[in-house]
Order: sequence, then structure tokens, then C-alpha cells
Amino acid sequence: MQRTFAKWGAILMALSVAIGAFGAHLLEPKIGADAIGVYETGVHYHMIHALGLLMISLTVGQIGESKSLKWAGWLLVAGIILFSGSLYVLSITGIKVLGAITPLGGVAFIAGWLCYLSAFLRSKKVS
Repeated sequence: MQRTFAKWGAILMALSVAIGAFGAHLLEPKIGADAIGVYETGVHYHMIHALGLLMISLTVGQIGESKSLKWAGWLLVAGIILFSGSLYVLSITGIKVLGAITPLGGVAFIAGWLCYLSAFLRSKKVS
């Protein structure tokens, strides 16, 4: 599990930088200020939660594997796909119905962080 989330975190971090650069250098002149703001919000949450995956990987190394940490990692991956992905597509296409998907990603983020907290509360290795 530690290697899995380290790999996902590293891949998603690299992708967040590439997506952010694409938006800043190529998209902004084409989609306008309002849409680029939506796009940048997606990049921001994408990057933060990819770092969260790296943090989960390190935590697995410290306190060991647990169902809570496994859920935390996969919920952050799902949140990035749903939250950030929907904002990327919404900002580029203007399809407003995609905005209904974004909160599902937000819920996945929240649930992931609560699972992370649960792992600490249940661990006997954390003082």
C-alpha cells in the first residue's frame, strides 16, 4: 500500500503541474478569466490532494497498513478525478451540468481526510 500511494501521489503531482502549466500558458487566452479561475481551483485541489497521497504513503510507513489508510488514499484519488476533473472539463467546455459532479469529489476529499484521522485514532503506534 505504501508504494501504491507513493506512485499515485507522484504521478498525480506531476500531472497537476503539467495541467496547471497548460492552463496558464495555452488555455487562459482561449477560455477567459472566469473559466481560468475555475480551472485553477481544480489544479489547486488536485495538487493539495496529490500531496495528501504522498503523506498517506509516509504514514503507512510509520504506523503500518490499515483499512482506514487504504480508504483515505483511494478516496483522495477519487476526489481528484471527480472534483478537479469536473472543474477542468467544465472550464474548457462550459457544460454546466458537470458542476453537479464537483461536490461528489468534495465529499470524497472530506471522507478521505476523516479516514486518515481515523487511522491515527485507532493506531497504537502514534503517541
